[in-house]
Amino acid sequence: MNTSDTLSSNGGLNEAQQKADEQRQLEQQLRRRRIASSLSRRHRREKIFRLMGIGAVLAGLFFVALLFTSILARGLPAFWQSTIHSSVFFDPALIDVPAKPQKQAGESPAAFQEREFAWQTELGMVNWNRILENSIVAKKPELEESRRDIRKLFNSDERYHLRDMVVADPGLIGKTVSLEFLADANVDVWLTGKIDRDLPDDQQQLSPEVRRIADQLKEDGIIKREFSTALFLNPDSRSAPASSGLAGAFIGSLYMMLIVIVISIPIGVASAIYLEEFAPKNYITDLIEVNINNLAAVPSIVFGLLGAAIFINWFHLPISAPLVGGLVLSLMTLPTVIIATRASLKAVPPSIRQAALGLGASKMQSVFHHVLPLAIPGILTGAIIGVAHALGETAPLLLIGMKAFVADIPSTPLDQATALPVQIYLWQGNELRNFFEPRTAAAIIVLLVLLIGLNGFAIWLRKKFETRW
Repeated sequence: MNTSDTLSSNGGLNEAQQKADEQRQLEQQLRRRRIASSLSRRHRREKIFRLMGIGAVLAGLFFVALLFTSILARGLPAFWQSTIHSSVFFDPALIDVPAKPQKQAGESPAAFQEREFAWQTELGMVNWNRILENSIVAKKPELEESRRDIRKLFNSDERYHLRDMVVADPGLIGKTVSLEFLADANVDVWLTGKIDRDLPDDQQQLSPEVRRIADQLKEDGIIKREFSTALFLNPDSRSAPASSGLAGAFIGSLYMMLIVIVISIPIGVASAIYLEEFAPKNYITDLIEVNINNLAAVPSIVFGLLGAAIFINWFHLPISAPLVGGLVLSLMTLPTVIIATRASLKAVPPSIRQAALGLGASKMQSVFHHVLPLAIPGILTGAIIGVAHALGETAPLLLIGMKAFVADIPSTPLDQATALPVQIYLWQGNELRNFFEPRTAAAIIVLLVLLIGLNGFAIWLRKKFETRW
């Protein structure tokens, strides 16, 4: 082969190699473009997903803020109530009763009690409404001819308040005392603008004269808006709506929560410890675990049916008693406590158990001396959240009769009572809607404060006792 053929052959090889290099570079560029396009597409999708997540969080926060704003806007004004300030003269001419009986020497307790009851009966016959009217007429003599209308300004049970004051201290007779009285619920609705003042008289809850007097007394500072202690200190009332309060429902909820704490937390924690640390792994324990998880998802109304069937129909416990409500809520809270406790025990590293066993501790010592103390923060958190969940439940309590009207504060867990969520349910359906709708929102605020407080306490406990390993 001559030189020219060799050069021609080398030129062809170089040209083919050049084309191959160009093809390789082109493929590399296309690959880079595809990778860049794929990365750009993934980054774009990640950015869209992140924005969607932020949007969902902001939407959730917006609706939560809207809910709380609505509740606060309606409920906060209900913490203040129209109050009548007047100086009451306990006129002896009207309170014409003998002196309070004193126990005589040799008198039996039954005889003395009979005389005392007779004296209290005479006090009950006194025209206390007249004394209330006099307290206003003394400041506004021009209202002398409007006594019947003045009487409608006061909450209907204020006359009993005067009677109870004299029963407690008969020395008040003949004295003048500055007192504060709750205004009638309809008067409060009128003065706070919860009813349209332009409605015709036949659609108003008060007569024109009562409305005029109420406006005049408010303008003169005799009727003022003051913080309502009755909302927290009084039980519910139908005869005197203005004095309706949450005391009975709060004590009923307190009794139930104490029963839940005493029953569900010890049983739930003990069950979780046994299932997680001591129980053999077989089909029986697997079946128990599955049922516990299923019970946690059972609607709460089913527990109410169970409580009505077992505790009321079978054990014949009293209807509408905090004891029954506490037992029902304990059954409902047990799965939550067991699941939370088992999760806390699982979170403790196995090396803790192994180290304890390696140093000669028994299985029980390793669990109760080493594992359980480290799991206590999570156990307390789960227990408190379970109790908070039980505090807000309504459906199971309705089925065991706790929706009945209860006018007294329960003294024991066996007395009839209601609960805060049920009281909210009852007030929402009250016929005096203009007065009780804000009061319902106020009760919701009280319940939310308790729930948020319990959850905040659980978070604080977890942070305080949390152990990092």
